[in-house]
Amino acid sequence: MAYQFKREPLTPEEADKLYQACSTAQEKLIIWVLLDTGLRVSELCALTPQNILWQQHSIRVTGKGGPYGKKTKKRVVPMSKRVRALLEHYFAIHNKFPIGTRQVQKVVKAVANRAKLSKPISPHILRHTFATLALQKNISLATVQKILGHDRLATTAIYLNFTDEHVVEEFARKW
Repeated sequence: MAYQFKREPLTPEEADKLYQACSTAQEKLIIWVLLDTGLRVSELCALTPQNILWQQHSIRVTGKGGPYGKKTKKRVVPMSKRVRALLEHYFAIHNKFPIGTRQVQKVVKAVANRAKLSKPISPHILRHTFATLALQKNISLATVQKILGHDRLATTAIYLNFTDEHVVEEFARKW
């Protein structure tokens, strides 16, 4: 079997440190939306007010891939209350997301450095953290698959790299 690089998701405590290290509204917008929705960085940067389904508390995302070429996959991603508040505030003033993908990556790294997190942090690590935390909160693998926009369950299962402690704890709770 080919080597599979495993990204190390943030723990809930590390995610909280990252939240606390945000010093500007733009940093909060980037970090919280990525951590609370599992969006890809390109999907975040492509957000417009037309993508927000305010009444349904969700975001309509046109993602990568799909059967007919690039950016043809569409999905709906639920919004947390804090993401909804941030997006309402931001899109009341602006028509599109403020910065590009490379700048988002720089902001994430800067906030992670300020939070004094020792492991490497990127927007994709935040996506991975979202998936892992959702699974730990007992959201089904199929639901996480749909939110992340994966075609195959096996792709979503990559995010299941639970530690031995998680496995023992889960078994003890359910057995």
